Amino acid sequence: MFGKNAKVDLELNREVERLIKTGGKEHILPIVQAGEPVLRQQTVQYNGQLSRKTLDKLIDTMHTTMLEAPGVGLAATQIGLGLALAVVEDHVRDDEDDPREIAEFPFHVIINPSYEPVGEKTRSFFEGCLSFDGYQAVRRRWLDIVARWQDENGEQHEERLHGWPARIFQHETDHLSGELYIDQAEIRSLTTNENLEDYWCDDPVPTDAA
Repeated sequence: MFGKNAKVDLELNREVERLIKTGGKEHILPIVQAGEPVLRQQTVQYNGQLSRKTLDKLIDTMHTTMLEAPGVGLAATQIGLGLALAVVEDHVRDDEDDPREIAEFPFHVIINPSYEPVGEKTRSFFEGCLSFDGYQAVRRRWLDIVARWQDENGEQHEERLHGWPARIFQHETDHLSGELYIDQAEIRSLTTNENLEDYWCDDPVPTDAA
């Protein structure tokens, strides 16, 4: 659980409530794009600054926004909020030979996440970002990681992730440190989504998280 002495930040709580309302009945928020200062800021650790009701509404709105985009992850910074919180979700696709080692990654709320590599193996694949819309580039990531995070109830989790889920978790966690995937991508590989499908990949490559 988040600390018993956690105190709701009333001003922040009101700010988040106003943000949620901008999503309207559809609960879909605009996703901020590269160049917005919030994407380059270190987020604040979440320790109970929001009421449970507001937190639940925020998570629901982020989840809906992510699915509508569509994406497989969304960090709070991508909706303009500097809290260490993200949502992730992806499901197995039909192509069993996908070299990205896609595996089921059910919906998770990841609060105050961190990770560390397991071993030295890495993989390089095209990766995209909802905050760098319309483009993808090759990014090297750790193949295996130990992921740590808290859920919406404040309970601590630790799990070893491999392949695509590990990539998603790294992408979203990096967002919360003010990093975009393009910072360490192979810049000569940068391509529009359309050209990626036309010239470089047989099948569409999903936007990797955020």
